[in-house]
Amino acid sequence: MIEGLSWRQIPLALVIEDAGNSVLYKTGDWKTHYPVVDYELCINCGVCWSFCPECAFEEVDGRFVVNRDYCKGCGICAQECPKNCITMVEEEAE
Repeated sequence: MIEGLSWRQIPLALVIEDAGNSVLYKTGDWKTHYPVVDYELCINCGVCWSFCPECAFEEVDGRFVVNRDYCKGCGICAQECPKNCITMVEEEAE
């Protein structure tokens, strides 16, 4: 049961009814690895950004930077990078 809601109050299939509210939920805390970009090799092509299924890459001052709050650690960015400048690093327990 969702805290404070009865089963009759929960939306069918837990559908999110309010558009754009996903930014309120940080969903990257269960990953085992995260991407680290070597900006010496990076050509800012945006392939990491375009392939990321979670939209965890953001363009900041002309560079694509991973937002670890949303990254799930899938490694697609590292696999697709044409310059091999992304390395998946093991997440350390806090």
